[in-house]
Amino acid sequence: MKNSTWSGRFKKGLDSEVLEFSESVSVDHLLFDADIKVCVAHVEMLGECKIITKQESKKLCKGLQKVKKKYDDGKLSLSIKLEDVHMNIEQALTKEVGDLGKKIHMGRSRNDLVSTDLRLYLRDCVDLISTKIKDARYATALIALNNADVVFPGYTHMQLAQPVTFGHHILAWHAMLERDEIRLKNVRESINVMPLGSAALAGTPYAIKRESVAKKLGFKTISNNSMDAVSDRDFVCDFAYACSIIMTHLSRMSEELIYWMNTHINLVDMDEAFCTGSSIMPQKKNPDVPELIRGKCGTTIGALTSLLVLMKGLPLTYNRDMQEDKGIIIESISETLSCLNLMPRLILTLKVNKERALSFSKQGYSNATDLADYLSMKGVPFRDSHEIVGKIVRHAEQKNSTLEDLPINELKKFSAMIEDDLYSAIDIEKSIHKKTATGSTSPSNVKKAAKKILNSLQKDGYN
Repeated sequence: MKNSTWSGRFKKGLDSEVLEFSESVSVDHLLFDADIKVCVAHVEMLGECKIITKQESKKLCKGLQKVKKKYDDGKLSLSIKLEDVHMNIEQALTKEVGDLGKKIHMGRSRNDLVSTDLRLYLRDCVDLISTKIKDARYATALIALNNADVVFPGYTHMQLAQPVTFGHHILAWHAMLERDEIRLKNVRESINVMPLGSAALAGTPYAIKRESVAKKLGFKTISNNSMDAVSDRDFVCDFAYACSIIMTHLSRMSEELIYWMNTHINLVDMDEAFCTGSSIMPQKKNPDVPELIRGKCGTTIGALTSLLVLMKGLPLTYNRDMQEDKGIIIESISETLSCLNLMPRLILTLKVNKERALSFSKQGYSNATDLADYLSMKGVPFRDSHEIVGKIVRHAEQKNSTLEDLPINELKKFSAMIEDDLYSAIDIEKSIHKKTATGSTSPSNVKKAAKKILNSLQKDGYN
């Protein structure tokens, strides 16, 4: 089969297997709406610049809208024989308006068109993911507020370290999500540069107004080098990186949920709607959603790696390898969105086993640091306090006792600075209230931070 796009140069038609191998319609059909928008803005500009007549421009715009309506109504099928969505649209337009449709490509190439379409599509995807991030931020802030004073074990090296509040722990999740949102804003900036008008690689001799098209399409600025414009896929890699970090954060959250739900741990429970059972073990309640999120993280990390490997050896400017970027980033976006759709809803169902969490928090001498701080506040240098408390912990272990159960006369043997007020200082529930420095775990801090987040989201228009 001959392809009319380049039939002037070739005598022989494309091999059928090569056609199937090289087509991109199966993926880039997602760019249909973006391509129509770009084409409309482009032909409007051609009319404004008198490259075509205003009458021709209007006719082309009407034709493009008819093409869109046919596609939306299911009356236009895209053919792989035309290779990609762009040529399908151009041919459909030509059928609507006649040979005038062939003028649509003046002052542009598929190289700059593809990049522009992709940028428009990804810009919308960034906005959608940002909205989903806000859903997750809201969920974490609300759960944190409702659990601001719930004592919960904090870990380092997966070993019990210090007691915190559950609300404080969940606000750590929020901090991850907040960075994700900021990162997406930066990605949007990298996307929001218009390459159209760069043509194949060298620019165009037509007296076009690229700034006019950029304004119509909502681009912040235009590219300043035609060669870079058609070969740049940094913005795709940036987006893939943002998705991989979002998913890494969701995976870390999922790992904690899986651990907390472990039968032996039993610190937190989630709604049955997000769990499954076993085909053979009737008692099972499996945290399948967190496990799947953890697994899907691998897809997004793989997508980032694939894109970087795809681009690493490409000379300037456009190479056909770059066609593969769309399928890769679209899969990454799809997986990220599917997980972000579920995680906020899951978070809102979390129920803490408060008694068990308090019991866990009291184990492993988690109040040892409070004892060291107690001595330091009485004038003992912290490093000396650390050594004294280490000896006290070893003594308690030998006696199979907690720190708070050791009698005062025994404790005084380790330091004359120890007095009866020690027991209040190392009380687990009281100690969390004393940690009031900015960013610390006190219930008052958590409530203040959670309310601030919720108010900020509301001011930004989040409902």
